[in-house]
Amino acid sequence: MTTEPRQLNVLLAEDEESFVDALVVGLGREGFQVTVARDGNEALRLFDETAPDLVLLDVMLPKMSGIDVCRAIRSRSNVPIIMVTAKAAEIDIVVGLEVGADDYVAKPYRLRELVARMRAVLRRGATGDGRRDDAGIGSGGGGGAAAGTAERRGSQRDEGSWEAGDVRVDLDTRRVFVRGDEVRLRRKEFELLALMVENAGRVLTRDVLIDRVWGSDYFGDTKTLDVHVKRLRSRIEADPSRPVLITTVRGVGYRFDAPDAAWHGR
Repeated sequence: MTTEPRQLNVLLAEDEESFVDALVVGLGREGFQVTVARDGNEALRLFDETAPDLVLLDVMLPKMSGIDVCRAIRSRSNVPIIMVTAKAAEIDIVVGLEVGADDYVAKPYRLRELVARMRAVLRRGATGDGRRDDAGIGSGGGGGAAAGTAERRGSQRDEGSWEAGDVRVDLDTRRVFVRGDEVRLRRKEFELLALMVENAGRVLTRDVLIDRVWGSDYFGDTKTLDVHVKRLRSRIEADPSRPVLITTVRGVGYRFDAPDAAWHGR
């Protein structure tokens, strides 16, 4: 006996009625069940009450900003969050990604684009309990030289630790230490760092990094990658304003420079 797929629940935090009405109808036609919150406080209350599969979160909300709502949700859940922002508000995009949003869409947007992004973040590991699969970075699609290098290393990707100077990355336990102190990284930050250190000395293009870490179905632009690189530098570089480990290759991508790197297998 076959069972019907569970209808996915979306929490829409939006106070502009024109957007609310259009999204409730449009997303309903796409098979989503939509719960609407019209201010930040209501968004947090409904998040706890409905346990949504995905949150669409406008940056400019009454009573509590979308940024603060995102931060509060992320402190207790890994549910996918897509920020909705004004087209010119680049600072909102950057801050939203830094506090844990998975993607963003700028107003005005097309429903088709929004639904594509929603389905993409849901495919990237969302599970029914609002927590995401912590599978290793090898779960993504292709990736050219980077993918080939990782595949050739085989079990080394899942065991052992990599060390260069003051930085040690333990792939077995997914822990990072800088000058002997543990540094807490979000999942995507760790995956990005792991991919870079496994390909130390190689230039990884922006497309390869996005494809391997965010997946080949990622619909956003490269600003997400830049924000994560900036965050990594703030955590592992002695002077983030003058990075010596994660260097930029202009017009191409990034390279992890670590001539004294060593691999320690289990």
